Amino acid sequence: MIKSINPATDEEIKIYPEMDGSEINSILIKSDEVFELWRRTSFQQRADNLRRAGEILRKKKETLSHLMTVEMGKPIVQSRSEIDKCAMVCDYFAENAEKFLQDKKVDTDAANSFITYQPLGVILAIMPWNFPFWQVFRFAAPNLMAGNAGVLKHASNVTGCGLEIEDIFREAGFPDDLFRTLIIPSTGVAEIIKHGKIKAVTITGSTAAGKSVAETAGSVLKKSVLELGGSDPYIILEDADLERAADICVNSRLINSGQSCIAAKRFIIVKQVYSKFEGLFVEKMKSKIMGDPLKEDTNVGPLARKDLREELHAQVTKSVRFGAKVITGGKIPEGEGAYYPPTVLSNVQPEMPAYKQELFGPVASLIRARDEKDAIRIANDTVFGLGAAVFTQDIVRGERIAREELNAGNCFVNESVKSDERLPFGGVKESGYGRELSELGIKEFVNVKTVYRK
Repeated sequence: MIKSINPATDEEIKIYPEMDGSEINSILIKSDEVFELWRRTSFQQRADNLRRAGEILRKKKETLSHLMTVEMGKPIVQSRSEIDKCAMVCDYFAENAEKFLQDKKVDTDAANSFITYQPLGVILAIMPWNFPFWQVFRFAAPNLMAGNAGVLKHASNVTGCGLEIEDIFREAGFPDDLFRTLIIPSTGVAEIIKHGKIKAVTITGSTAAGKSVAETAGSVLKKSVLELGGSDPYIILEDADLERAADICVNSRLINSGQSCIAAKRFIIVKQVYSKFEGLFVEKMKSKIMGDPLKEDTNVGPLARKDLREELHAQVTKSVRFGAKVITGGKIPEGEGAYYPPTVLSNVQPEMPAYKQELFGPVASLIRARDEKDAIRIANDTVFGLGAAVFTQDIVRGERIAREELNAGNCFVNESVKSDERLPFGGVKESGYGRELSELGIKEFVNVKTVYRK
């Protein structure tokens, strides 16, 4: 049985029966059958359906936002924004998919030679709880437009969101079984990947989970795209607008109550402005309201589960044991719910979890750097490579650092790292490989086929 618990109140929401092997096999066979029909539909038909999905998202925004907040604790204002973003990605790929996937003529010695992009089949998506609608729609929108079918293994605590997404696609006019949600535990994922009807797999999750998925997919020669963890560094240089930088950094650290792979985590400040930035940063962190995620003024809700809170607190306490200093927060509050307060750690050093691990919650690590070169060194001193940012009023300097110096897939100047349907999104090193979104994302799960006629 799969159980959903409200992380703000500890109350049980619903229990879902797990699907057995026979039911899963039947779903995958039907998905493959409907794929063979779907792949021959026009881009116009696919786009019409996807636009309707966007309309349904907007129409049901309040209901869907409430479900998201109750299931995983996201502040309600952020839940509404997430639904809006899902509708936008539907509109974007409905508008652009045909252009992205049109045949590309290549001049050779042939009478005609070109590249064509053909769908692969049924794609498995293994998705996390932290953005329970957005993560799924940024996979589904391009892949359904490309002519693929999709099956979703969602995080168990947001099973309700997963089933709602299936219903949205069905209501929008997509064929039954083209997009299905599987209700299974994580232990059942390997067998799904190996199933003959699954042609590729994508996962957003932890590095450990990504390695496991990649190993299984590799053993059966199936393509995988991995969007994994991050320990995102934000560099604050001596010429930065410190007031604005502190605002952006605090908001980035606390997005989704700190539970985002691209949320700012390590703040690397050059020594000339360290003290001033620390003061601004701590003041702004203290001003944020932690509480009921259904209230409009809440900035920080609970973590998604209590075990995640315990893991985060263990990382904080170990860092303190190794010499980090707690400036604010750092204590588990009494009462119901999986709450953890906005926390700032200073004197963070390389041997500490707060320096080298991903802290998935509202905990910020402040690190002093000697100068720009030292700040870049510290920023890149991580196994991760998902997001990074630099703050400076010298735009040429900032773009140079972002382009040439920072080892991450998404590098921003004077702004928090975020995903945008128009830009490719993904990481390097232990943050994974492959790209989602944009023209590059829609081409991840297609057969890039050469056609040559003499």
